[in-house]
Amino acid sequence: MRTATRYDRQMYALMNRREAAPLHATAARRRALVAVHVALTAAAAAAWLATVVADVFWATFAMLGLLLPWVVATGGINAATRGLLELRGRMLDERQLAERDRVRAIAHRVTTTLLLLGTAVFGVLLWTTGVEADGGLVFAVLFTALVVHWLMPLWVAGLRAEDDVHGDADDLA
Repeated sequence: MRTATRYDRQMYALMNRREAAPLHATAARRRALVAVHVALTAAAAAAWLATVVADVFWATFAMLGLLLPWVVATGGINAATRGLLELRGRMLDERQLAERDRVRAIAHRVTTTLLLLGTAVFGVLLWTTGVEADGGLVFAVLFTALVVHWLMPLWVAGLRAEDDVHGDADDLA
């Protein structure tokens, strides 16, 4: 087993800081945090697509305004999972490695299901309406699929995170 590097130790310390604990102290708060992150992601992705596909300039400012809350929500989810997806494997114990594998497997199944449903709906719409798909629409769908595929493990991990158990040993520290 390779030893932890300075970077590993710094990331471990960062992911295990307790300042964000009130954001994710209960399951309801973690669900709300994930829901907020999904909404912020959807809004930022829509703003970015508006700037690229629709050439809407003001959407750039909307996207920039969403960036800070999105980063805070991402940090809150990472804090709730104690860096499960961000830390290198050598910094995780066997239980955490198994949980990371479960999270990735669940996220893969959810993303595959969403892609299957999206493809079916998109195909049915193209078939029944007879309208040719334009490049902008196809690009928007592919970009959305990429974003969902990229962030689904984080969302699943945030929803699966458990409450911190506060025991007597913690009172002695």
